[in-house]
Amino acid sequence: MASPRAPAVDFVSPLPPVRSGIADYSVDLLDELAPLCDLRLIRLPGQEVASEIMDRYRVVDAAAFDPGGRLPFYQMGNNVYHEGVRRLALDSPGVVTVHDLRLHHLLVESTLASGDLDSYVSDLGEEHGWEGAAAALSIRWGGHGRARLFEMPAHRSLLLRQRGLLTHSDWGLRFLEEELGEFAEGRLPPMRRVPMPMPAPALPEPGQAAAFRRRTGVSQSAVLIGSFGFQTPIKRTDVLLRILAEPGMEQVHALVVGDVAPELDLGALARDLGVQDRVTTTGFLEPADFPTAIAACDLCLNLRFPSAGETSASLLRILALGRAAVVSDYAQFVELPDDIVIKAPLKDDPGAEAGALAGLLRRLLTEPDRLAGMGAAARAFIEREHRPASAARKVFEALDEWSRLAGGKPPALRPPRPPAPTSLTWGWLPGRIEVEGCDAPWPEGERRSVELVVANTGFATWLSGRNQDGGVVLEPQLWSGGRDLFRGRPWIPLPRDLPPGDACRIPLKLRRPIGRARLRFEPHLFGGGSMTLCGATAFDREL
Repeated sequence: MASPRAPAVDFVSPLPPVRSGIADYSVDLLDELAPLCDLRLIRLPGQEVASEIMDRYRVVDAAAFDPGGRLPFYQMGNNVYHEGVRRLALDSPGVVTVHDLRLHHLLVESTLASGDLDSYVSDLGEEHGWEGAAAALSIRWGGHGRARLFEMPAHRSLLLRQRGLLTHSDWGLRFLEEELGEFAEGRLPPMRRVPMPMPAPALPEPGQAAAFRRRTGVSQSAVLIGSFGFQTPIKRTDVLLRILAEPGMEQVHALVVGDVAPELDLGALARDLGVQDRVTTTGFLEPADFPTAIAACDLCLNLRFPSAGETSASLLRILALGRAAVVSDYAQFVELPDDIVIKAPLKDDPGAEAGALAGLLRRLLTEPDRLAGMGAAARAFIEREHRPASAARKVFEALDEWSRLAGGKPPALRPPRPPAPTSLTWGWLPGRIEVEGCDAPWPEGERRSVELVVANTGFATWLSGRNQDGGVVLEPQLWSGGRDLFRGRPWIPLPRDLPPGDACRIPLKLRRPIGRARLRFEPHLFGGGSMTLCGATAFDREL
């Protein structure tokens, strides 16, 4: 039972049966947090709460939510289930667990998903000033892409007014301190890292894993690699499927557990790669069935890029069940000990990443003792660092301390800095392109090493082609005999941001066609058209 002096806490989060990792997280935390404080749960508008939770805890509808002397404790995620959380946290600031460091996807769901472009432009402008409004407005002309979703977090007005912020990684803590500190006048909310609670369940019997394979049609002799959780493009599930098509991976089978985002057509990709007979998708799986599915795998993949900053509950469940995992060597995953996960370097091209990962996995899968040792170390790590009781105690200590802080006026946002012009937001982008090494005489059929020189002569930065929105890419053309010999080749992304007055060199190998030929490189913008309309010049020369 809670001490009479314990804080009175209103817990605000999606709860089961909502299909949300944060709903599952909440159950693990509440079991240990409830005895430490005077706890009340807030039911969000339009969301059910499972009967076993209603029977166990005191639950109040959001319509009747009036914290009074109680401390609101919000679980903030980046999908539509958290719109009610966001609204309550804006009206009644409290403590927020920032599960996702970027909330731009939620902004899209609450505005653009219903066709409300005006609110999207207004809200993103409020969060990110002139550049936010300009990036949002580009959607009116078809300027879509992932860049703004990850480069503009859209969380400042919410987080800066809270009484305290919790996150699950040191990387996340540094991100919030830098991001919020740059734009706030005066005091920042106190921030603290707390571990994500993760119980270490009993390990399934070997017979249960074998039965799962039989039910899902996976051979007992196949090497099974699993991917768990809601499958979106940033989970890089496509890389897992591409791995199956690599040489030496013919005996490997993929298990994909979780709902799949509509924009991710895994079935079509598997058919294109010719690996559809070695891919099993289960759709949403009840949490109680996760242990058996994980135990059926020889190894699990948990890749992310880009990252919204979330700590992956699905990865912690994998580690808790003693399975080795491969993660992206990126963001919060860098903090994981090297003896429990393999950290795979990122590649720009999914095919190149699949090839590099296939080479890594071919070696790893021939070392069963190493995999078993990693799995045992992973389970011990979860039991040591993520025990629900210890995690709940650290959360309680933060709530107890911050409940005594006087709620003050939230710090004001600094006026937006003068916008730094970039190819995302500027309309005049003069520059030139040259090719060094293509001078005559160039004998027919000779292959040469040349350098493409791209120079920015304006005052707006040209963004790297990896940015998508506003990124610069170069279309290669080699005309001979009335046709473009380079037609269908990938365009060449600008390898880095190019500030005003700067130039970069891109090495290429080209073979001179037989007969008359003309070489052309034309700059383009993602989400736009040819940059020759914005002042840039293309390279165009007879060879």
